[in-house]
Amino acid sequence: GGTACVVTGQPFDTAKVKMQTFPNMYKGLVDCFVKTYKQVGFRGFYKGTTPALVANIAENSVLFMCYGFCQQIVRRILGVDRKTKLSDLQNAAAGSFASAFATLVLCPTELVKCRLQAMHEMQLSGKIIQGHNTVWSVVKGVIQKDGPLGFYRGLSSTLLREVPGYFFFFGGYELSRTFFASGRSKDELGPIPLLLSGGFGGSCLWIAVYPVDCVKSRIQVLSMAGKQAGFMGTFVTVVRTEGVLALYSGLTPTMIRAFVANGALFLAYEYSRKLMMKQIDSY
Repeated sequence: GGTACVVTGQPFDTAKVKMQTFPNMYKGLVDCFVKTYKQVGFRGFYKGTTPALVANIAENSVLFMCYGFCQQIVRRILGVDRKTKLSDLQNAAAGSFASAFATLVLCPTELVKCRLQAMHEMQLSGKIIQGHNTVWSVVKGVIQKDGPLGFYRGLSSTLLREVPGYFFFFGGYELSRTFFASGRSKDELGPIPLLLSGGFGGSCLWIAVYPVDCVKSRIQVLSMAGKQAGFMGTFVTVVRTEGVLALYSGLTPTMIRAFVANGALFLAYEYSRKLMMKQIDSY
């Protein structure tokens, strides 16, 4: 699921990070794509793909594993049988709990990904003299400068994004599946309803938490150039100096990516899960 998400959504994610961190450099999505292609070439859209793959595979593995555990916790809190079907709202709460665990594996890999994606802009703006162009050089630079805890720059803003965001993510997904099922079992849904439901869930997530993600990207990228303010400090600075709309820089590529990538994520997740269940049942 995580692999499908990255392969389909990485170019839009790269544009998102560039536009969030350096909003004055780009007039819009098309301008960002054109300039990136002219300056770096097609490979520029896939900068940070390796850590993005690691991040998404790690995050979604932990997320969906903990989602199952958190559904059981919700059932215990409600005092119902462990096989009882949860409502869409209860599934949303379980997903929100699960995201807190996923954040611990996501934050370090997302920091490396964001820095690689915005390295060219950091050099152009003069904030750094020479950038690190490989995953290992970025990792080594973080360890040398800040130690192992340096990988958790932006942890609080990542948590602020993930916990409420995944409430809307799983809530939107389950609500959409309920709509398409129309009284039937959700497990009977075909690929198109699953794609649309995943896309709807992803769109709900990003609409709800986009300003928080913008602040997170700034903290993780700009901390390369020296000490960066925390979440509230960065948030206030952006609003004061650039205005509220700066918190929504890069929203267009994010919404395109959210629908396409999360549709692919849930489609791959549901079908791989069914395949694995069949394998288990055959034994």
